Amino acid sequence: MKKKVVLAGGTGFIGTYFEEKFNHLGYEVKIISRQPRHISWNHMSDIVEALNDSEMLINLAGKSVDCRYNAQNKQEIFNSRTETTRILGQGILACNNPPSLWLNSSTATIYRYAEDRPMTEEQGELGSGFSVEVAKEWEKAFFSFQLPHTRQIALRIAIVLGEDGGVITPFKNLAKFGLGGSQGTGNQKFSWIHIEDLYQIILFILENKELNGVINCSSPNPVTNRELMDEVRKVMNVKVGIPIPKWLLEVGAVLIKTEAELVLKSRWVIPDRLEKAEYTFKYNTINQALQNALKGTLN
Repeated sequence: MKKKVVLAGGTGFIGTYFEEKFNHLGYEVKIISRQPRHISWNHMSDIVEALNDSEMLINLAGKSVDCRYNAQNKQEIFNSRTETTRILGQGILACNNPPSLWLNSSTATIYRYAEDRPMTEEQGELGSGFSVEVAKEWEKAFFSFQLPHTRQIALRIAIVLGEDGGVITPFKNLAKFGLGGSQGTGNQKFSWIHIEDLYQIILFILENKELNGVINCSSPNPVTNRELMDEVRKVMNVKVGIPIPKWLLEVGAVLIKTEAELVLKSRWVIPDRLEKAEYTFKYNTINQALQNALKGTLN
């Protein structure tokens, strides 16, 4: 019988990558999304059918945070995470043979602004503000389910880098037009993970059944924003990079309908549990990750 994996919200940058990878491994991939060709969030019977006899559920659902935090967008960001998580939990409870593993997205943004020390799963301090509150409620909804036959892990994912999209595009464009200097002070930490490592971590967790709870999905080698932009320019062979002060970033964020926080917050996150479990990262350094993520755009 073909092994089955369910990707919830599996239509974005990460989900598309995962779908291709699991198909290559011979899995039957079921996708729950708002797109007509997939299983609908409104059809619980279809969700239960997909979850039954599956090996694992990976929930990636959630409205992009790359928008202005007005009241409507805030509500949509919040609901698209907590409500979909509750639907999936109820679906698992209704299964005769539920998945043995449920991986639910969370975010490394749950930790406080940190330039003084790294945040681990055990020693990290949670922050405050809208993004943090969303993350807290997201995890609360996830861990509110008591599932005796399903191992539950919240993936606190750092900023994901990869070749065909993700957050690298705006940094690349800034460098291309000579604006690839540091943003704000440039001292804020940039915690990142390559999309291939994120996929390999999921396979690692599947095999290492003692792992549960919360896991930081980030490279063990975060960099400062200044170091990030230096590496972007180096890989793209761009000599000049004008820095962008905080006030200009905030003005620009309004114009392009996003939030400056996405660039200015210092996320210093370390994958302590993965390192102790002896996971080996394929992309250890930001240079390695950017060489891959930017290779399709280099002359």
